Amino acid sequence: MSKKTIFITVFFVALSAVFLGYASMVIKNETGTYFGKEKLPVLGTPGHKIKSFSFTNQDGQTVTRENVEGRFYVAEFFFTTCTGICPKMNTNLEKVYKTYKSNPNFLILSHTVDPEVDTLPALRAYAQKHHADPKNWWFLTGSKRDLYKMARESYMLDDGTYTGPDDFVHTQWFALVDTQGRVRGFYEGTKTKDIDKLISDIDRLIHE
Repeated sequence: MSKKTIFITVFFVALSAVFLGYASMVIKNETGTYFGKEKLPVLGTPGHKIKSFSFTNQDGQTVTRENVEGRFYVAEFFFTTCTGICPKMNTNLEKVYKTYKSNPNFLILSHTVDPEVDTLPALRAYAQKHHADPKNWWFLTGSKRDLYKMARESYMLDDGTYTGPDDFVHTQWFALVDTQGRVRGFYEGTKTKDIDKLISDIDRLIHE
């Protein structure tokens, strides 16, 4: 066999390997991976999705589940007078927001857990403090019971149960929700490594 024949044979073997590798990635994309990366898990019981809701944002506009359909978002629960974990959480969310705020399908939903104190003016001032544009970072209020029910039953961010007027949700966890209303990840909002992972996972969702 001549050197030319050997070269051509090796070249086509290598080309075939590259093609088969790419084809394999495309096939896997239909069964749980994309371009060599595992897809994010879908969390909760089979079929779990965010339930219907109706809250009011910092501009006094009603926000429902229909407003988030077809978009991916980060959900958190906080209160404006918190001096513990909340300032760190929302400073970290600013980093996430700056990364994806130009994407029209990206949102942040920040729910107050102290609606009696967190009036609309208080939420607006807090939003401005964190450079949040009301078009895609919503600071939400509503009835205490509805807010807590969302935290526990839809976003799975608190494992407690409603105990009455003195009940309180105070969690440092964020939930990442996909365009189908499914929870795809939990992230500790006070930890830099979790925020970096959240940013990375949002990118994965965009490219799924």
